[in-house]
Amino acid sequence: MTREEKRREVVEACIAHQRQVADTARKEMDSAQQQSNDYGANVDRYDSYRTKMMRARDMYAKQYSNAETSIRYLEDMLRQPPFATAEHGAVVVTDRQRFFLSVGVGKFLVPYAPAEGEQQNVYFAISAQSPIYAALKGRKEGDSFVFNGVRQTVQEIY
Repeated sequence: MTREEKRREVVEACIAHQRQVADTARKEMDSAQQQSNDYGANVDRYDSYRTKMMRARDMYAKQYSNAETSIRYLEDMLRQPPFATAEHGAVVVTDRQRFFLSVGVGKFLVPYAPAEGEQQNVYFAISAQSPIYAALKGRKEGDSFVFNGVRQTVQEIY
């Protein structure tokens, strides 16, 4: 598998993860709205149940919006070529973890058949504001860095 194919696979898996997040938020938002509608007319001006449902709906609406924004941003990243250094948009594989320097999504899985000896297909999508991003930025294959007292060596960047 080429570096470009590997990178595309990681970006697409991150997009799929975000789509699941967006779908869940949308369902919860719709559910909160429906519960509020089913509750009936306001009992009084300080109707706490309806207020609770509207707050939940608004919270899920914000999560949905953030997920959709992330998806659009990640889709733009599909057009970028593989990277030679650790910078925004790159996938960095160390001897301990795998990182996608993009948006702060957290842990996600890349569904592929691992090569012999590979045990994991877990990646961490991290944003530019995270401390590990600062430790990785500008590194090249073979470079080492220390983060939280743990030494890691960059094995591959794409």
